[in-house]
Amino acid sequence: MAKTEYFELGTLSKPHGLKGAFHLYLDVDDPYEYDDLDAIFLQQGNEMVPYFVEDIQIRDNLNLITLEGISSLDATKELVGLKVFLPLSALPKLKDDQFYYHEVIGYQVVDANLGELGTVKEIYSTGAQDVVVMIYQSHEVLIPLIDAIIPKVDKKNQIVHSILPDGLLEVYTQEDAD
Repeated sequence: MAKTEYFELGTLSKPHGLKGAFHLYLDVDDPYEYDDLDAIFLQQGNEMVPYFVEDIQIRDNLNLITLEGISSLDATKELVGLKVFLPLSALPKLKDDQFYYHEVIGYQVVDANLGELGTVKEIYSTGAQDVVVMIYQSHEVLIPLIDAIIPKVDKKNQIVHSILPDGLLEVYTQEDAD
């Protein structure tokens, strides 16, 4: 499978003990949805390498994972820091009004007042909030991903509906005046 057929679940953050266990950072809303994993994929170079899960423990403040064939501290050190992936088919089903960020890449952004604006390039977190990166007239525009600005995503028609604040587009499209 190509990397585009996977989603990033988290990271093997550090070894735990001496027998090959890892602290597992999960970048998900509900870690308990992943407490029965049979296998994970680790990105090693350009490859997605499968590993069978021997044991996984999801706790409120600590997630631990043990992988088949990894049984020493030295073996864990070689994998620490690698990103953990699962196939897209393993994503939990969402309600109709919810979406995964990867789903809306390429969707058209349509504003209630301005009409069609551009397409979604990506969505990422700035730390303070998540933002939609839209390509508008060859400019990247960051749109805060909050209900007041992005009230609806229409998955059937691949449209992100927006109500942009006055002046937002101009911040990104004005040429520098020297």
